[in-house]
Amino acid sequence: MRLAIDAMGGDNAPDAIIEGVYEAIEAFNDLSVTIIGDEEKINPLLKGNKDRVTVLHTEEYISSEDQPVKAVRRKKNASMVLAVNEVKEGRADAAISAGNTGALMAAGLLYVGRIKGIDRPGLAPTLPTIDEAGFVLLDVGANMDAKPEHLLQYAHMGSVYAEKVRGISNPRVGLLNIGTEEGKGNELSKQAFTLLQDSGLNFVGNVESRDILGNEADVVVCDGFSGNLVLKTIEGTALTMFKMLKEELTSSFTSKVAAGVLKPKLKNLSTKLDYSEYGGAGLFGLNAPVIKAHGSSNGRAVFSAIKQARMMVSGNVVSAIQTSLVKKEGDQ
Repeated sequence: MRLAIDAMGGDNAPDAIIEGVYEAIEAFNDLSVTIIGDEEKINPLLKGNKDRVTVLHTEEYISSEDQPVKAVRRKKNASMVLAVNEVKEGRADAAISAGNTGALMAAGLLYVGRIKGIDRPGLAPTLPTIDEAGFVLLDVGANMDAKPEHLLQYAHMGSVYAEKVRGISNPRVGLLNIGTEEGKGNELSKQAFTLLQDSGLNFVGNVESRDILGNEADVVVCDGFSGNLVLKTIEGTALTMFKMLKEELTSSFTSKVAAGVLKPKLKNLSTKLDYSEYGGAGLFGLNAPVIKAHGSSNGRAVFSAIKQARMMVSGNVVSAIQTSLVKKEGDQ
């Protein structure tokens, strides 16, 4: 299995990218990686395994300030574009980037293309729950507006992913809403509820944002605008909470003593809430796995994204989604 990785995208590139690559190479004997980026910056970080790690040189990259679609069309030799093109040309089974999200979506659509039957691909991270089971949330920003049938497609894709990659039998699918009762929400929510109810999926009904970290569902679907708000709120709340705890536990001598006693427990709590353990956000609905790693990914987060991509390839997630959609159409 070969993966293509954009070495120049993200806040900590290329150091974190290379660190994650080598952790993955050591963990998975069946894995080879093509690293795309500036050789001058990448080569000093390489550690060996030249038969399993190759570098595709380019000095061009897409920044966070670039306009996504224009950048993809104009910067054809950008590291992100070349990574996705490796998949298109059949030289890689999946692509990973921690760079510009919009540009990665545009590159995925232009080079890899959509699965037949998917109108709009969705961006889907796996987020933590209090019991460490985690859940898939989609869409979190690939599409700001959505139609009811798009949420149904998200539900099918998320359910396949939860089963094939996360190992969950008959995944529970929930619809993000402002209340749990049937009939709640806007017209999008009401129409999507009806479609999901008749979908044949294990639909558990509406779920509120305050409950999603409590493992109310294995897959939660929503439009990209709402999903992005939820994602950023969860991330911001976790960061703020730990900042407040640190300030309180270092405010006095007694607090510092208590902090020393609590340190192992706090470290365990931090791990439970750490996005780096869950991989990146998959661009579900494309003809091959494309993973958006977090922009501030460290080496461990890059490793988790690679692990996620590997599991999507070995689990034949794209084929399973296609089969799920064919079955859905046959049932209609």
